[in-house]
Amino acid sequence: MQRLNKKRILIGITGGIAAYKAAELVRHLRKLNAEVHVVMTRAACQFITPLTMQALSGNPVHTDLLDPKAEAGMSHIELAHWADVILVAPATANFMALIANGHGNDLLTTLCLATSAPLCLAPAMNQGMWNDSATRHNRQIIEDRGVHQFGPAEGLQACGETGLGRMLEPMELIEHLSEIFKHEILTGYRVIITAGPTFEAIDPVRYIANHSSGKMGFALAEAAVDAGANVTLISGPVNRETPVRVTRIDVTSARDMYRAVHDSISECDIFISTAAVADYRPSSEATSKIKKDPNVADDNLQLTLIRNPDIVASVAALKQKPFVVGFAAETGNVISYATDKLHRKKLDLIIANDVSDSSIGFNSDENAVTIIGPDFENTLTRTSKYQIARQLLDILTQRFLDRQTRKPQHTRALCTN
Repeated sequence: MQRLNKKRILIGITGGIAAYKAAELVRHLRKLNAEVHVVMTRAACQFITPLTMQALSGNPVHTDLLDPKAEAGMSHIELAHWADVILVAPATANFMALIANGHGNDLLTTLCLATSAPLCLAPAMNQGMWNDSATRHNRQIIEDRGVHQFGPAEGLQACGETGLGRMLEPMELIEHLSEIFKHEILTGYRVIITAGPTFEAIDPVRYIANHSSGKMGFALAEAAVDAGANVTLISGPVNRETPVRVTRIDVTSARDMYRAVHDSISECDIFISTAAVADYRPSSEATSKIKKDPNVADDNLQLTLIRNPDIVASVAALKQKPFVVGFAAETGNVISYATDKLHRKKLDLIIANDVSDSSIGFNSDENAVTIIGPDFENTLTRTSKYQIARQLLDILTQRFLDRQTRKPQHTRALCTN
């Protein structure tokens, strides 16, 4: 259940008697510290009120595709990007038919078409409808598209009949939902991840820093744990909770991070560095606060900066060279600069993103990146940073494993910077 902590879960409710169970489902998800938004069809509103779901979720309920008020707050496309997973509970026979045939005629079906997050359905319908040939055909189409189906269960139904068609109970759905975030591609690997900014001291009060929030690195740490890895997170100064089951090492400066990485590198299988490491630091740190001299007319203060060690280049230069992936956060000529860094630092892959776009920049909850290698280029479209992290791990790990010639306990490192 810990896998659902801080996950962004979009609950869709369609028009069936089992809609009343959605209230209990949302209540339990909130108790597990998940973030929940609810989307209801018009038919669903006949069975349970939006006000009830708003009170339980703590967020406004979304009902209409073209609601100007809702679009001003969080548009339907933003909702599609926001979600880490979408669970439709209950999913009626009609809704399954719409999804099977690619319809987007209301808010919920549109979200299901637009999202890159996993889509899960909890079917609920009369046993005759469940067993009908058309529903069986739609179920197969949905399954072939990779949509997860939880249930249904067998038992007494609201109509008085008995058979398959009952929606699973809320806690059963939560168990299935938790498994969506269990993803075992990194089982057996030890992973080190760096995240956040570094602070370079000018004096005891002031420092040079950047706008990195650490969100991408922390999302990667969380996704790596969900993938079965043993994760150590080396973080610069950020105000973020440590993901569950992650060992965290806090550092301040680029030199601190350099030492922490090289102290640990021999013990890890995979190394992922998303930290925004300062390129330069003051050549010396004043021992006391630098004061303005009222007797001096000059308004200028001169600082001499020197280069910090390049962490990703130093890892790529190790005698036992790991599989190295760089991270290029750029504000212009993104692909060109990233490709240059790929070759100049002798990296195997590089991940590029445009931090000048505030919607996917340092402090954003979402991201969009391009993965570049000597022989390929793959763009991941805008979605939550957790979803980007999962997609990155899938691609990077596959290329890492493709190049492996030794057993996991003797594998090389995978690095991003």
